[in-house]
Amino acid sequence: MTQTKQQRQIDPLMPQDMAVLAESVGVQKAGRDTITLFALAVLAGAFIAFGAIFMTVTITTGSGDALPFGVTRLLGGTVFALGLILVVIGGAELFTGDNLMVMAWAGRRVSTRRLLYVWAVVFAGNMAGAVGTAALVFLAGHHGLGGGAVGVTLLRIAAAKSSLSPVEGFFLGVLCNVLVCLAVWMTFSARSVIGKVAVIVPPIAAFVAAGFEHSIANLYFLPLGHAIHALAGPDFWQAAGTTAGAFKSLTWGGSLTNIVSVTAGNIVGGGGLVGAVYWFVYLRRRSEGDE
Repeated sequence: MTQTKQQRQIDPLMPQDMAVLAESVGVQKAGRDTITLFALAVLAGAFIAFGAIFMTVTITTGSGDALPFGVTRLLGGTVFALGLILVVIGGAELFTGDNLMVMAWAGRRVSTRRLLYVWAVVFAGNMAGAVGTAALVFLAGHHGLGGGAVGVTLLRIAAAKSSLSPVEGFFLGVLCNVLVCLAVWMTFSARSVIGKVAVIVPPIAAFVAAGFEHSIANLYFLPLGHAIHALAGPDFWQAAGTTAGAFKSLTWGGSLTNIVSVTAGNIVGGGGLVGAVYWFVYLRRRSEGDE
């Protein structure tokens, strides 16, 4: 192998080549069978939940008085990036990242029907993985850690999400998935595991620190918050020094509104403001030449 070829294999891809690769990956995803898609999506939902667990236990709980607000959120976002790292390196299908399939759809390499079908299957699998992990975490008594402090943190997170208006949820979802899809986009440039991890962490840390909304993460936080709110025993409330009545803003109606509005925002942010824009810049002329 010549030195030039060796260099090409280790040099990061440039945006034009990244766009071609992203389109090709979208086609590959669209070609997967339903069972494989769903299984990989369940894994991704669980992986995102693991990132949320890591963030909740290590950073968010108990650090409010010890660290400045911004530092706490930055550190929380940094460890939450574990979720997307597991998805990308471990191999899984995440709905928000798969919004980049818009690039293959815009190039007419994936039909509208197939795009929507893949998204539906992946979203369902992500939901199963995230909600299932939330159930396991609740049954494990995880919310009782730190004298109930972890459970109170989860309740506060869920209540805040449940109280968002549809407009707030939508635009926070747009902003979130711009950053998530930019993280995924940049992994197309990296040629090593270390490189992929390095480009994932900053955008994910940024969206968490800024308080943006991720639909799949919310499918972990909201069900778990409701489970604690409705099913935690008196020992938990006594240890935590609070009551279920302190979290009246946590409602099923508000939670459903959050999931719907944030999901719509995620699609617009990732598919429209990242995927469609990069297709327009780098792949549009090639598609026009096919006519």
